[in-house]
Amino acid sequence: MTSLASSADAGQQSSLAAEASGKTWLTRFILAVAILVATAVAIDLCADETFGWDARVNCAAVEAHVAGLDPYYVKNLKDTKLSYPYLPVTLDAFRPLCAGGFLVAHYKPIFLVLAVICALLLPVPGTARRDWQDVALRLVFALGGFLGFDWIIATGNFAILSGLLTAASLALLLRPAQSASVTPQLAGAALLGLVTSFKLVFFPVLAALYLLPLPRARKLILLAVASSMFALPILGSLMIYPDLFKSWLAALSGQIPDQHYPGNEVNPSLLFLSLMLADHFGLAASKPVVAVLYGLIAIALVLAPLAISVWRMIGAERPAAKVSLLQAFDDWLIHYPEAAMRITVLAMYALYLCAPRLKEYAFFELALYAAVLVVNLPAATMAAVLAIAVAIPALASILGGAFLGGFGQLAIALICFWLLLPREPSGEAASQPT
Repeated sequence: MTSLASSADAGQQSSLAAEASGKTWLTRFILAVAILVATAVAIDLCADETFGWDARVNCAAVEAHVAGLDPYYVKNLKDTKLSYPYLPVTLDAFRPLCAGGFLVAHYKPIFLVLAVICALLLPVPGTARRDWQDVALRLVFALGGFLGFDWIIATGNFAILSGLLTAASLALLLRPAQSASVTPQLAGAALLGLVTSFKLVFFPVLAALYLLPLPRARKLILLAVASSMFALPILGSLMIYPDLFKSWLAALSGQIPDQHYPGNEVNPSLLFLSLMLADHFGLAASKPVVAVLYGLIAIALVLAPLAISVWRMIGAERPAAKVSLLQAFDDWLIHYPEAAMRITVLAMYALYLCAPRLKEYAFFELALYAAVLVVNLPAATMAAVLAIAVAIPALASILGGAFLGGFGQLAIALICFWLLLPREPSGEAASQPT
């Protein structure tokens, strides 16, 4: 008996030693990646000050609006050939930011502070616990994930503001399961709706709110609130600035001659990938063919893998009672709240990734979704995600490689999405150590 007990103690000590060793190498790896990211950010901050064209365009549009000019005509904007892409109501919202020219002159350190705030706001799904490793992972992803922040620093794009609202909305939506108050979640849904009105193509992200571990009626209320907040800035622009709203539509659709418009830009999106594929077969002029290819690619690469992974999680727990499939799914979400919250964020990631217009700086917001998901991964998967999403792009940025944009960002985001997909049955996923 004594020998058996001694063997058990030895086995337990060996297991603890192996676990400690695993944590040590992962900690060192996280620190190494953090050093890479810090180096890349430092290089970005010291880069040529002629960058930051988006910040200058946005503030030039605000100045034109204050002067009584139509800001959607590039000829009315100072020192730029780019057009202003946002709704008319944003002109008044951005006025305090652009006052005095301080933002344009110092946008890099300001955006760095905002990115750090984004990282600190991000929650751990289902819990209020935070340790240094969680915070470090969020900072590493916010500043280095998919090179999104690199592009924000380079362009001065206001996607940093939508990222800030996204982080705040996730913090409000992903409340601990025992939280009974619905007010924070209503506020989170409202913020998320507002974010999608900032860039209209990301509106499908709101559908992921249905995956929260809440009663169906409450989820439908959240969807209604989010949709209302999405529509509010559009309706406000139409009612308060009808003439500017017409100019905004004309600028977006390329109806204003001899000026830049978003539709003629090359974006590293699944839609552009389908356009390239259609062009290979001489069918690029057929919009239905391009649309079908776009849908098939999005389903094959993103939506179907997500649906299959979720089905595998819940498939082993089919209810004995005769209930509808939707009701069984709702019950499963409530029964495994932490797994449901992770699936909610993963669905937001997936829907965002499928957007038809995915600019290089938009990958910053995608990195925020990934930062929430990476925390509770097994050590080996976490290291793989960090290497692919952060370390390799950061190294390429430092070395000045050609990886900084285009389909390189889309490729690493897709690979990370596949790595982030759940692989355990629901019981194991819910009990996975954090």
